[in-house]
Amino acid sequence: MSESAVDHPDEPARELLADLVGIQSVSGEERECCERLADFFREHGREVTIDDVGNVRAPADDSVLLTSHIDTVPGDIPVREEDGELWGRGSVDAKGPLTAMAVAAVRTGVSFVAVVGEETNSRGARHLVDTREAPDAVVNGEPSGWDNLTLGYRGFVKGRFAGETPSAHTSRPGPNALEYAMDWWHDASEAFVDESDDPVFEQVTTKPVSMDGGVSDDGLAFESSVDAQFRVPPSKTVPEVQSTVEAALPTYVGEDASVDVSWLDSIPPVMESPRNRVAAALRAGIRDTDGEPTHLRKTGTSDMNIFAGEWDCPMATYGPGDSSLDHAPDERIDLADFDRGVAVLERACEQLS
Repeated sequence: MSESAVDHPDEPARELLADLVGIQSVSGEERECCERLADFFREHGREVTIDDVGNVRAPADDSVLLTSHIDTVPGDIPVREEDGELWGRGSVDAKGPLTAMAVAAVRTGVSFVAVVGEETNSRGARHLVDTREAPDAVVNGEPSGWDNLTLGYRGFVKGRFAGETPSAHTSRPGPNALEYAMDWWHDASEAFVDESDDPVFEQVTTKPVSMDGGVSDDGLAFESSVDAQFRVPPSKTVPEVQSTVEAALPTYVGEDASVDVSWLDSIPPVMESPRNRVAAALRAGIRDTDGEPTHLRKTGTSDMNIFAGEWDCPMATYGPGDSSLDHAPDERIDLADFDRGVAVLERACEQLS
């Protein structure tokens, strides 16, 4: 077990973590936090730039790329250290993993990128895969717990139902556009009901995120809309889910009415092999730090989905922090576990490079 990881606090790493958590960086407002992170790399003699969308790039040994996101969801949590934990928005998701990666990158000489916009549209990760070649390996940063690594994430697809019927008095029979929307949502969600004992990770789950309906501005039509998200397990593809959703559209619509589904965004699912060399290096690092590694599969989606969809290289997701505290009002990270996370990443980078 590393003394620096257990017996002695990693003060330089903790100082950077406190600085980054102390700078608000809600999606779209990351610039100040990115500048502080870029200064950290400059202070250690590393080349660093902030690219056109705001990503912090510190290229170096591309045998492994460490990358995590710098943006957070909204929420004002006073930054403080209490009982060995650092409180603050982003301390877990994902400035704990991000900082551990930045420190490990400086100490081992590997490439590093902090991406923006992961909590909204992953614009940083999308820009990254469009503007650089694939590295030899990737460690994506999200909280897994210092002694766990994540190999799988579900994908997702966002769709919008739109319905329109002629305006009419509410006493008249026949469905209006809002009733079409309700029927569509019932049938679309029922199409994915899983009556097996499969875990949630293996299921398509559905969630409406907004609904609207009423008379159009010109008073001549009745309109409805539903925005919905569908989580996609690795056993299915995004087109398969889209086809099922489209098949749920009402078929009894008259000539004077219309219903449709348009697709707004999608990210494919990912499931990496536990035998890939990134997973092996992380397991070795965890064991060297006296942990017993566990493989995780997450029901959400991360930037690793985007990297895996574009880059043909081994990868896994890792980072200190309790993911049950993601986006929570009591978000906080155990600092001893953070130190261990830095040590694990250093060992993994040394093995991969």
